[in-house]
Amino acid sequence: MDIDPATAAALGWPKLKYAWVERERRWLCREVPLERIVRAEAIADLYVAGTRLRLREALPLDGGPAMRRLGRKADVDARTRLLTSIYLSEAEFALLADLPGQRLRKVRHHLRAEGGVALSVDVFEGPLAGLVLAEAEFETAEQLAAFHAPDFAGREVTDDPRYAGGWLVANGLPDPA
Repeated sequence: MDIDPATAAALGWPKLKYAWVERERRWLCREVPLERIVRAEAIADLYVAGTRLRLREALPLDGGPAMRRLGRKADVDARTRLLTSIYLSEAEFALLADLPGQRLRKVRHHLRAEGGVALSVDVFEGPLAGLVLAEAEFETAEQLAAFHAPDFAGREVTDDPRYAGGWLVANGLPDPA
């Protein structure tokens, strides 16, 4: 892990062994590159009011088992965050689903990896309909820095906090300016 322990502690992670680092970049897209899809899932997120918690249910569109988890995240910077997750049973998820918060729905299309980099494209629903975001996740900071935008991607919005899930669910679609 390449996060300074003092930074992690300040963000609320006193023991890094229970967290992992997520490194990602995001781009606006006009469409999903259908020929690259390997699987897809319908995602429903509840951003729990007044917390850094997100309750997520991901239902594979091919009918596989649902994944339900409670996650906590904090940004180290625009491209790097600390995460923890607890996987939940259906009954545990149902109990937590009544917590106050804001909901976000999207379909995530997982694409064939490029150079060992995981790629996905999210198509948002409801109040965020029309927003299509590509995301790339990286194992190392060096991979993140060296990666070139996918050919189907438009403007990079990694450093624009208005395209993070928590901001989107609270504020809606950003002005395109």
